[in-house]
Amino acid sequence: MDTSFWLQKWEKNDIRFHESEVNPILVNYFKELSLVKGNRVFVPLCGKTLDIAWLLSHGYHVAGAELIEIAIEQLFMELEVEPKISAAGKVKHYSATNIDLYVGDIFNVSSKMLGPVDAIYDRAALVALPEKMRHRYTAHLTEITAKAPQLLISYEYDQSLMTGPPFSISNEEVNQHYGDKYDLTLIASADVPGGLKGKCAAKENVWLLQRG
Repeated sequence: MDTSFWLQKWEKNDIRFHESEVNPILVNYFKELSLVKGNRVFVPLCGKTLDIAWLLSHGYHVAGAELIEIAIEQLFMELEVEPKISAAGKVKHYSATNIDLYVGDIFNVSSKMLGPVDAIYDRAALVALPEKMRHRYTAHLTEITAKAPQLLISYEYDQSLMTGPPFSISNEEVNQHYGDKYDLTLIASADVPGGLKGKCAAKENVWLLQRG
């Protein structure tokens, strides 16, 4: 992963990808995962998303992985929680009540380190990765979570009109990554208001991935 690219973004506070409110897709469709309070949700490449606070406030336990430590430091400050910090292999483990976040390359996060996962909420991970890395990521994600069900958000647009991230991921590509591992359901698809980053027309797709 391009650590320098993302580190520069956070150091300059150029984080337009960070949403200033809870993602409405989470609010509207998280119930599709049929979880109960106390279930553990993994949020890959989580940044300091407000979605984590929403999950915690609704009684879920949260695990996450994030490349940039600044993001996780800010997340805990905004949660007004003091984390315990420890080494876990090649990554750092930030932990507090009902929350475990791993700072470093997600490919250095193992299933043993992560522990049990009841569901995955991928709002900004798959779409953040270049094509050559997405196959490795999806294989790794399903391995370390024991193929936990997913709520996945993707975008589809003419990639020639804009460079990612977020990258365009067709429905066919989603099937290539996950079709042999999950039953896939496209539960929502809508035009992005004003276009993606105001540059080009795009669709935002919401997928439910359930164990086959």
